[in-house]
Amino acid sequence: MSAQASSPEITFQPEHASGTKHIWKTFWLLSALTIVELVLGLLIYNIHKGENPNETLVLAFKGMVCILTLAKAYYIVSIFMHLGDEVRNLIMTIIVPLCLFVWFIAAFLWDGGSWKNLRNRYNRTEVKIENVAPAARENGAKD
Repeated sequence: MSAQASSPEITFQPEHASGTKHIWKTFWLLSALTIVELVLGLLIYNIHKGENPNETLVLAFKGMVCILTLAKAYYIVSIFMHLGDEVRNLIMTIIVPLCLFVWFIAAFLWDGGSWKNLRNRYNRTEVKIENVAPAARENGAKD
C-alpha cells in the first residue's frame, strides 16, 4: 500500500521569533499606538469642552481611534496568541465567526435605534382630548 500524501499546510512547524529583540519591538509598537490613541482622546475631550465643537473633526478622530484599536488588537492576536504563525484555515475559522458576530451586534444596534426613533415619533399616549374634533367630543369620545 502506498502512503497517503499529507497536506503541506499541516506538515511544517512554524518558526517562532526568539530573543528579546522581537519582544521589545512589539512593546514599542504597542506603546506608540497607545500613546497616539491617548493623544487623540485628549483632543476629542478638548474639542468637546470648547464653546463651538467641530462635530466632523470629532467624528474623524473617533474613527482614527477605532482604526488604531483594531490595529492593536490584530497585532496582539497575531503576536501574543501566535495566530499569525497558524495555517490559513485555522485563521479563517476564528476570523469569519468574529466578523459575523460584529455584524450581528451592528445590525441589532441599527434596528434598536430605528425602533426607538419610531416609538418616539408615534407615541400614542401623547394624544390628548384637545386634538379630537368638537363634534366627536360632544358624541362622547373618550381618551
